[in-house]
Amino acid sequence: MTFQELAKKRYSVRLYSPEPVTQEQLDYILECARTAPSAVNFQPWHFYIARTPETIQKLQQTYNRDWLATAPLCIVACICHDQSWHRRIDGKDHGDIDIAIATEHICLAAAEIGLGTCWICNFDAKLCQQLLNLPDNQEPAVLIPIGHPHPDDKPRGTTRKPIQEIVTQLD
Repeated sequence: MTFQELAKKRYSVRLYSPEPVTQEQLDYILECARTAPSAVNFQPWHFYIARTPETIQKLQQTYNRDWLATAPLCIVACICHDQSWHRRIDGKDHGDIDIAIATEHICLAAAEIGLGTCWICNFDAKLCQQLLNLPDNQEPAVLIPIGHPHPDDKPRGTTRKPIQEIVTQLD
């Protein structure tokens, strides 16, 4: 499968089958995240794996969608701001960029092996930090449910802007 085919295969899954994700599958996905590039190679991230219904229910309190509970596991991707690189000129924290790259590595790795994911950024991060008792230096940035897509779940036809609308040649 080409990279473009893989990128097009990935979609936001919002209903999962009860089939579990194996430890081997999870290990593969996490290894792909571990190898993601980051600013100055600081790797300012920490990933929490939620597998039990009790912990998934806590996450559901931060993002109240019934379908979230159908995922057999969910990764909470956190930025470690005390470890992220800050640009000297203006102090920009690159932790948001770094966690986005690692998260997409997770989503693409899962798609490659036939699993589905969904980026969830619209959740109560402060409540998530409280409910999971996360350290103060770690900001929950993305929830990533992972599992086998349910047969009833289908990609929602998303449109993409034409290339001419998003690219400008400078030279």
